[in-house]
Amino acid sequence: MESSGLFFLCARSSLSDRLISPLLYFFWSAADRQPAEGQRQAKMSFRGEESGSEDGRGSDLKKPFLHTGSWYRMAGTMGSRQSSMMNSSTYAIRDSAISVVLCTLIVALGPIQFGFTGGYSSPTQDGIIADLNLSLSEFSIFGSLSNVGAMVGAIASGQIAEYIGRKGSLMIASIPNIIGWLAISFARDSSFLYMGRLLAGFGVGVISYTVPVYIAEISPQNLRGALGSVNQLSVTIGILMAYLLGMFIRWRMLAVIGILPCTVLIPALFFIPESPRWLAKMGMTEDFEASLQVLRGFDTDISAEVNEIKRSVASSTRRTAIRFTQLKQKRYSLPLMIGIGLLVLQQLTGINGILFYASNIFKSAGLTNGDLPTFGLGVIQVLATGVTTWLLDRAGRRILLIVSSVVMSLSLLLVSVAFFLEGTFSADSNSFHIMSILSLVGLVGYVIGFSLGMGAIPWIIMSEILPVNIKSLAGSVATLANWLTSFVVTMSANLLLNWSTGGTFAIYTVVSALTLVFVIIWVPETKGRTLEEIQWSFR
Repeated sequence: MESSGLFFLCARSSLSDRLISPLLYFFWSAADRQPAEGQRQAKMSFRGEESGSEDGRGSDLKKPFLHTGSWYRMAGTMGSRQSSMMNSSTYAIRDSAISVVLCTLIVALGPIQFGFTGGYSSPTQDGIIADLNLSLSEFSIFGSLSNVGAMVGAIASGQIAEYIGRKGSLMIASIPNIIGWLAISFARDSSFLYMGRLLAGFGVGVISYTVPVYIAEISPQNLRGALGSVNQLSVTIGILMAYLLGMFIRWRMLAVIGILPCTVLIPALFFIPESPRWLAKMGMTEDFEASLQVLRGFDTDISAEVNEIKRSVASSTRRTAIRFTQLKQKRYSLPLMIGIGLLVLQQLTGINGILFYASNIFKSAGLTNGDLPTFGLGVIQVLATGVTTWLLDRAGRRILLIVSSVVMSLSLLLVSVAFFLEGTFSADSNSFHIMSILSLVGLVGYVIGFSLGMGAIPWIIMSEILPVNIKSLAGSVATLANWLTSFVVTMSANLLLNWSTGGTFAIYTVVSALTLVFVIIWVPETKGRTLEEIQWSFR
């Protein structure tokens, strides 16, 4: 066969070979798309069993728009047809973690874009205000418009991901992101600036729902927590990039750099499989098993996982419409309440308001240059989120949320008290400097606490606990609630900080304490359980 030589390129066992092996399957499929007619009609799965008509639905369903995944099905068929040739080459993806990690790293470009959008306004505030003659309130509108766009994206995200797939929705989200950043970079007045921010926000809204769902649906249960936290880790990396580059690059060029993550993401999506659980729900049995086999490794027995996913999907038919009134049922209302509650409380603790206006907060603490400590805060956030990635599948979600809420509450209380007392001392006194140091210590503690749990885990739990038949509707509602709260917090943060810095942090302290109570009472542990086991527990 003309393309078989490509498979021998995978025979080496180096890590780089193992990472690129799924890409080689893609190029093979382009060269070998002419199997015999009898083989096409046989529709054999990786295990050589007929699966295309098992549930009687595959024949009457059309491939959805932007369904870009036939290469891995072809690669899997090649695996069963030429098993003798594949004995050495399948070693390249024998470790299932390699393929899943590669897919996760590719879609993580979306959250990097998310974080870059969020961090952009902090280092660029002075430059944009000076160049475009904006007032503080006009710039506050600019900072908040990404949340407005994200709310629209959140409303659409569930339906987009439902009907064109997780990969297709990420492709669609990337286009307004790119256009939005270009509009910001060429803005000559506030109108183009606002339009660009809205478009970028729309893309971020779709990304914020789709990426954690995709990662949760492709991950094995023993890696789901760690891989799920890559979403938030990528967000913090995007924020850090905006902080770092904003110290040296003017705001227009920084906006041009903002198009890069999505520009790379679009072609990269063609090299990874679609979510197997989404494919199963859509009745594409052959593609579903092919996708799962690629993600778990060609020599892995996936029959138990296949059957579990099929049982979960069979419990509710894809064609049955879920209405808002049905969400009142306990099996739906409880996971939805937990998902929305965590995502709303995540924002009400003030994280976006603090990060958006970090430079001004540091100046209020007595530092003449707020950009450098803001960058340091971003570094700490990345490192703390990296620790969370390591801890999630060891310590568990619930205990990390409790620790996170406690650390956040104490840190915010320290910041609040320090700012209240700071106002009672003269600016050149030792007591004033001590209070400034304490406020900075509290801010660092708050960011560490947030990164340990409340940053990543609400998105992970939302993607884990929502049943597959309401995930599009309920996920959109939860994501919308998150972005609506983020808009309120971001819009009010600058005004609240001008009113009273200590009072603002006191409000955030109360919310963090309420978050602790919410987690203790309502949030279940999901570590070490399959998505199907988690969702069945609410029945």
